Amino acid sequence: MENNDDKNMLNYSFDDLDIKDNLLRGIYAYGFEKPSNIQYKSIPIINSGKDIIAQSQSGTGKTGAFTIGMLNNLDETIKKTQYIIVTPTHELAKQIYEVITALTSYMEVSIVKVIGKTNINDSRNELMKDPHIIVATPGRLLDMLNRNYVYTDSIKSLIIDEADEMLSSGFMESIYNIVQTMPKTTQMCLFSATMPKEILDLTQYFMKDPVSILVNKEELTLEGIKQFYIDLQAYRWKFDVLHDIYDTINITQCIIYVNTKNTLHNLHDRLKASEYPVSYIHGDMQQKEREENLNNFRGGQTRILLTTDLLARGIDIQQLSLVINFDLPKNKETYIHRIGRSGRYGRKGVAINFVTTDELQDLKDIETHYNTKIEAMPQNLADYLN
Repeated sequence: MENNDDKNMLNYSFDDLDIKDNLLRGIYAYGFEKPSNIQYKSIPIINSGKDIIAQSQSGTGKTGAFTIGMLNNLDETIKKTQYIIVTPTHELAKQIYEVITALTSYMEVSIVKVIGKTNINDSRNELMKDPHIIVATPGRLLDMLNRNYVYTDSIKSLIIDEADEMLSSGFMESIYNIVQTMPKTTQMCLFSATMPKEILDLTQYFMKDPVSILVNKEELTLEGIKQFYIDLQAYRWKFDVLHDIYDTINITQCIIYVNTKNTLHNLHDRLKASEYPVSYIHGDMQQKEREENLNNFRGGQTRILLTTDLLARGIDIQQLSLVINFDLPKNKETYIHRIGRSGRYGRKGVAINFVTTDELQDLKDIETHYNTKIEAMPQNLADYLN
């Protein structure tokens, strides 16, 4: 088992990784300058064809790791499906699709998205093109496999993104059934920011001697993210404090996490009434509306995005410097996915946790879990956001 340290990262180069020329051109054109630690360690393993379990904290380039590794092995001359990437949300599927599209700008590669809450006939028509790569959510993929719309005979790798969530009770049966349809020779690749022991135990049932790149939970908290909390005696005070923060500092973009849709809608109505440029996103919205709201936030038309934990995983907002946990997450593992939206890939960021007095112990539990320090919010918060 390797320890994912960051020593000698300055010497890393994509040129060292035996990557084919047209892909290398796409990598540099996309704006990647040097491989991150997880990319440098996992790409050669993916290239070797061995099964891999790769854990690395949010914002360190996991998507780049498995997409580059996959594309380097892809045979452009064979017009059959060779790779399937399964991910828990539509937004992640769309983001992975866009990364692959950008990286393959100098290659002849066909990619399709197969995701739920879209027209089934559209998915079928896409799959009839025999794409090289399918990016999918589990339910729709399984449906397409059961209808024999996906040909699995040439699949080289199945990549499971956000593996801790995908192997949890909500998705586990679907993933198990998907794995059963794959050829025995298929390489299994698992990527996640957290990998609890019970999830690792499950992998023995469908992986063959996987190479593990794991980090200890003590190393998971992102460097560059300043974590603060505000102690409030009553829950109802949270909105007033949010108001005060916005009145005293200039914030370019901010994601605010809440635990329920009810809280989300109440907060949205109050912020709208105060004429804040705010939008929201949650799991029960139509795909088109979710994409429109997310694009408005990415494009700067709205500066505040309210969300449930739908967005806690994998969405990279380049200019984001602040995340606010209006509600503390319900489980400790989600915390790092949330605050990982700021400070992506070495950039600085700030996470602020609103806690009532009776939630202080929950905050201490998060500190202990990640061996980190969450300090009382200072008066000079603006200095940390510059």
